[in-house]
Amino acid sequence: MEARIMTPELEQLTLLTEIDDLLNRIRRWKQQEVPWEPATNARALVGEVLNRVQSLRIRLESPLVVATFGGTGTGKSTLVNALIGQDVTQTGRQRPTTVTPVLLVHPGFDLQGTGLDPDQFQVKRLESPVLRDLILIDCPDPDTSDVAEQGSNLARLRSILPHCDVLLCVSTQQKYRSARITDELADAAAGCRLVFVQSHADQDSDIRADWKAALQSKYQVPEMFFVDSRRALREQAQGLKPTGDFGRLQELLSSQLGVSRRMAVRRANLIDLLEEVLAISRSHYEESLVGVRRLLGALDDQQTELKERMSSTLRAELLVNRNLWERRLLGAVTDLWGFSPFSAVLRLYNGLGGFLASLTFLRAASSAQMALIGAVQGARWLRLRAEEQSAESSLERLSACGIADHQLQEARVRIFGYLRGSGIESGEYLQKRDLEELRRQAARMETHFLSDARRTIDQLIEKLAEQHTAVVERWTMECLFLLYPLFVTMRMGYNFFWSSFLGPILGVMSQAAPLLTVDFYIPAIFFLVVWSSVVVLMLTQRLKRGLTDHIGQLAQRMADTQFPEGLFPGLERVCQEILREDRSLQDLSERTERFRRRLADSTPFLGVRRT
Repeated sequence: MEARIMTPELEQLTLLTEIDDLLNRIRRWKQQEVPWEPATNARALVGEVLNRVQSLRIRLESPLVVATFGGTGTGKSTLVNALIGQDVTQTGRQRPTTVTPVLLVHPGFDLQGTGLDPDQFQVKRLESPVLRDLILIDCPDPDTSDVAEQGSNLARLRSILPHCDVLLCVSTQQKYRSARITDELADAAAGCRLVFVQSHADQDSDIRADWKAALQSKYQVPEMFFVDSRRALREQAQGLKPTGDFGRLQELLSSQLGVSRRMAVRRANLIDLLEEVLAISRSHYEESLVGVRRLLGALDDQQTELKERMSSTLRAELLVNRNLWERRLLGAVTDLWGFSPFSAVLRLYNGLGGFLASLTFLRAASSAQMALIGAVQGARWLRLRAEEQSAESSLERLSACGIADHQLQEARVRIFGYLRGSGIESGEYLQKRDLEELRRQAARMETHFLSDARRTIDQLIEKLAEQHTAVVERWTMECLFLLYPLFVTMRMGYNFFWSSFLGPILGVMSQAAPLLTVDFYIPAIFFLVVWSSVVVLMLTQRLKRGLTDHIGQLAQRMADTQFPEGLFPGLERVCQEILREDRSLQDLSERTERFRRRLADSTPFLGVRRT
């Protein structure tokens, strides 16, 4: 299938649509409010460019505005006279002669759509081939006044330049390296196409190669013209057509900048100006983002420090009451274990205090002894209850151990130091009277932390109890515990059934062995108690190690998950919003740069300032 060739009209409409889409994106970006000084300044700059869009649409059908630009005595007025073919402006080689700008326009053109104020110019309407498709302005010199005071040549020049589409940059062998002119050209060239002309060809050497090399780093210079304006004017007075560089310059202005090029030049100028403004804004962003990133880093460090302090306090408080958590864990394991020989030992170990207390009641010989034993057991119960309440209240003491007023004040002062260098409008986020708000924010964080700590500890005990009562765990401990009872049972069975009875009857043994006496059973019971204690101790030590490790992990995990915001959540959100703003501006800059590269081929014969 053959590719369709786009007609000039369709290509024009396509480009206009793409420009509108780009401008709409920029308008939406401009409407967003970010409390950051560089963002505010960037939106103000972009707003100035967007104001030109309406002016551009109004000027679509108006001629291109071409203005001269150069230092005193560079022959700007003489060049204008030669381009028109007659003396229309006053000339002078050494002193500034153009005080009031001269505006040369075809009699049939209406200046209303150009945005130019006729009262600021000496307007001359002339019939000239050059003026068929453009307006020519002979501008004042930029180097005759140091400051742009009202009424000065520099002020007049700067008021004209925003309405110009093309600048004729005129210089001589003496002026082309003037720092004053170079600096002013850098501002004047924003949003304009450039044509570089060296005048005084009748008396100066050709310095175009050196001039182009000096401009190459900041400007794209496709071609320079070396002209003798006086000779060209004389040739035209004699009815001759100018030749050489002047003839090619006149041809460029009268033919290549015709009606078909108006839109291309103005469109390219607008995109260049827009790209430059976005590039300047990006530069300011990069400078100020250093302070924003430092502020965000300080907020992160402060939040990390807060997490570590709270997790360390939580871990210490939990480990102080580790015995209580261990008893809870052992009780939960015993409840989940079910009925088995080892579970009976666990229950006996877990309720050892109560079991011993019941034995003391059996030894009581009078009501007074019963009362005394009851009082001791009541005191023991009260002590255990007090320990449980102390453990429960230990979590609440975290608020007292967490964030003190002097720490809040120190955090505020430190963050305020970083805030001042970030460009963020600080009034809304960090006032000197905000200590009470910081207390409230810290209290909200602590309350959230403590309520979740209680719930998570209970879940941890349940989780560990389930882990240690798994089938493999239970069978391992059961088998380990039953090794000794099995040995004692087999030893007793061997003596009772075989060595003392069946062996002698069957003639395997010559005589019956005596039955085991109490001297065997007392040590057997003793070692049963020892073996049971060893196995229970092995389980409880595993429970303790697991509980201690999980408490440390729990404290760190809770600190990481329960503090999504620090003491200054609003400031953190603004910093993140600024980073998103930077990415948005970068995206707009890249889109504009790609679009500018596409438009670069529309006016390859004109110079332009590099972005």
